[in-house]
Amino acid sequence: MHHLIPLLVAVPLLGAGLLVAGGRRLPRPAAETVACAVSGATAALALVLLLNSSPPMVEWVGGWRPVDGFSVGIVVLGDGPGLGMAALASLLTLAALVYSWHYFDEPPRRHAGSFPALMLLFQAGMCGFAIAGDLFNAFVYFELMSVVAYALTGYRIDEPRAVQGALTFAVVNSLGAYALLMGIGLLYGRTGELAMTRIGRALDAHGAPDALVLAAFVLVLTGLLVKSAAVPFHFWLPDAHAVAPTPVCMLLSGVMVELGVYGVWRVYGTVFAGPGGIPAPDVQRALLVLGALTAAVGAVMCWYQRHIKRLLAYSTVAHTGLFLVGIGVLKPEADDGTALYVLGHAGVKAALFALAGILLDRYGSLDEHVLHGRARALKGVAAMFVLAALGLAGLPPFGTALGKAVTEEAVDGPFTVLYVAVSAVTAGAVLRVAARVFLGLGPKPRESAAYETTGSGERPETRQRLTRVPDTMTAVPAVLLAAAVAAGAAPGFAGVVADAVNTAGSGGVRVAVHWTRAGVLLGLLSALLATGLAALAVTRPALLSAPDRALPLRRLQSGHVGDYVAWLLVGAAVLGALALPGVLGG
Repeated sequence: MHHLIPLLVAVPLLGAGLLVAGGRRLPRPAAETVACAVSGATAALALVLLLNSSPPMVEWVGGWRPVDGFSVGIVVLGDGPGLGMAALASLLTLAALVYSWHYFDEPPRRHAGSFPALMLLFQAGMCGFAIAGDLFNAFVYFELMSVVAYALTGYRIDEPRAVQGALTFAVVNSLGAYALLMGIGLLYGRTGELAMTRIGRALDAHGAPDALVLAAFVLVLTGLLVKSAAVPFHFWLPDAHAVAPTPVCMLLSGVMVELGVYGVWRVYGTVFAGPGGIPAPDVQRALLVLGALTAAVGAVMCWYQRHIKRLLAYSTVAHTGLFLVGIGVLKPEADDGTALYVLGHAGVKAALFALAGILLDRYGSLDEHVLHGRARALKGVAAMFVLAALGLAGLPPFGTALGKAVTEEAVDGPFTVLYVAVSAVTAGAVLRVAARVFLGLGPKPRESAAYETTGSGERPETRQRLTRVPDTMTAVPAVLLAAAVAAGAAPGFAGVVADAVNTAGSGGVRVAVHWTRAGVLLGLLSALLATGLAALAVTRPALLSAPDRALPLRRLQSGHVGDYVAWLLVGAAVLGALALPGVLGG
């Protein structure tokens, strides 16, 4: 079975190659059918491998196994977390392809297979990163994923905003990739190894960590935190989401950002967790501080957006902070909760972006103010939008609620308050949009010069504005929301996730994952607070919706790539300062 693991990358790569080679000859329905079939086959393979991943499988691609204790081959790892992320990436890619079926507007001079081919390449990069067992090939897949994401973000190349968003995305993430590569070079110079487990053993054999290990830790984590859009590395994400096609946003927020968090968890646990790595208290301090900052900034910025895609992007930033806090406490039960939270969040957030895409293609705008009361006819879309918002708040029985509840119990204390507050604020912002756009509640908002990005005057992504929403565009978010509910409600599913995570990260320790009275009450509290905040924003807009309240934070999102690069350097320095005491003490 382990020989099949490389096919998770090879199959979508071959599919993309076929579409590129025959795309000018294939009619569009045929190209999209091939893409869906390839993506679905990869997802099925990932699920089959996932069900057979205990004990974890290791495959040296091409038979290049270690000789005399040294390795130069490509190693892929088939354990629960890696295969789980590969399955998630594949399933969401399939959902995005089905969502755009026949209706996504291809720019001029593009052949029918270009967009599906890029989506398959994106899937290959994400799957490869998830199963990579050595740092260098993790970097290779990191770059494949990133480069394709740049192209997809700027896919509508005739729009200047799309090109600018893609350029910002490319510059910031390329610098993150360079940091990751330099960190890998330092580790290779110290250990002569690239396989993660072997690097970890070599560092432990070398003794206490020194400045080189600290520098490698900071550089590697900087690259991964850029990808996960943690504050202050996050500026590229809202700019990219505002201009990226809706199917791409579904993948960016649904799985690519989460892959950055997964990379932090994987690299620390495999490379830096031993006596030769970074002491646990220093890693906890770094991840908890950055996670709390990310959650708070993301939630505040989410609330003060009126461009719906940017609002959802900042919600992703906020939840990334919660995920970092979850893995940052370094507890097996927190890892379990975070894994469930990620799964539930992927379904909910991808569904929300799909629903936002319907608004854009139906009304030609993503501006909450312009759309005030215009979407009353979309009753089914409205119901799903509200349901997704409640899932974002952590309302039982969503998977987000169970993951949030388990993690809250593990982190305890002030961080539990953070989880409740961030979930309530981000969900409240989404509920506010639903109340204004679909129900027309509250006074029509007045224009304000303080908003630089409104979401008005945008072009639909379909050939023309939709008079009737296609069934595929409503079925996909419905299935995604059903999956998010099933992640929390399906008997035994949480235990399967916990077993997969703990087998890989906790030496086989089994942690019970189940609903608790406190978890249910906190989930209900988050949903109630979210509803109350939305009601206040609609009935008393001057009280909670004044944009100048967040103006200092909003000025940081300047749109100038040089500013974002400066903040990246600040973030790397802060990360190093937070991890420094343990190295000095050693």
